[in-house]
Amino acid sequence: MIRKKSLLIGINYEGSRNELRGCRQDVENVAEFLSYRGYSNDPRSQVILRDDYGGQYYPTGHNILAAIDWLVCEPGTCNFFHYSGHGGQVRDPTGNRPSGILDTICPVDFQQNGQINSDILHEHLVSRLPANSTLFVILDCCHSGSALELPFVYRSDDDGNVNLMDNLKEGMHLFSEANELFRGGFSFQKLGEAEDLYAGATNFFRSFKHMGESQPPGLGQDSNYAEYEREHKMVTMFSGCRDDQTSADANIGGMSEGAMSWAFLETMKRIPNPTYLQTLTDTRYCLKQSNYTQVPQLSIGLQMELEQPLFL
Repeated sequence: MIRKKSLLIGINYEGSRNELRGCRQDVENVAEFLSYRGYSNDPRSQVILRDDYGGQYYPTGHNILAAIDWLVCEPGTCNFFHYSGHGGQVRDPTGNRPSGILDTICPVDFQQNGQINSDILHEHLVSRLPANSTLFVILDCCHSGSALELPFVYRSDDDGNVNLMDNLKEGMHLFSEANELFRGGFSFQKLGEAEDLYAGATNFFRSFKHMGESQPPGLGQDSNYAEYEREHKMVTMFSGCRDDQTSADANIGGMSEGAMSWAFLETMKRIPNPTYLQTLTDTRYCLKQSNYTQVPQLSIGLQMELEQPLFL
């Protein structure tokens, strides 16, 4: 039997000017959901960090990364990570991102010790994940669209159409391959191969219709992209919004919850065994019907068929 592990983090930042209301409740709701999906609440299999807990369960940056390392340390496991709290953006210290910024999550001590940026999250959650393990992630925070730097990204529009955001990156990948051909010398054979690659890349960009002419936020090519694509990890992330959006608190039956966490769980209630595609489109529908403008995204570490059942 496959071992299942989960890490749930909820931070309300109580007593600060950054206070939220629904994040701890999100953790309770997700923990209850997981109990019906075969996840144990035994402390050897489930770790919960909240800012009303103490010691190693208080969600400082150090404790969050230590808990993440615990989550993904074992081969052959099925892992679930949920974060509800503030998300932010910081300057990219490497200068590799066209946007110049990195998405972040905000530990309870972020003002003293800084935020955890997307490069660090990718290293700890994705790069360190054993090849035969899986990871399912829900990020319910602002600016969460590219917070794990996964190569294949999908969005649902208002009409239920899914935009294959990875087409843009695939086009960039083809341009990169063409440029690589000329390293080490020029030849007419290389020129012909490069022409084919450039033509393929151009076709990819032309097929990218739904987003208009501007590049979607958070999807520019950087020096890490080719390396991330080659990792080929079974990591699935549902994020609460695009990189350029904020993620709202919801008031459901007089109780504060994160809008994304609520919409995801509502989708799971309505469709017990949804596909990846249904999960994305129905989560977007739930948010839209409740007048939330944030656009959830699905990001995946490898290319896969979205019509297959969601694997948790």
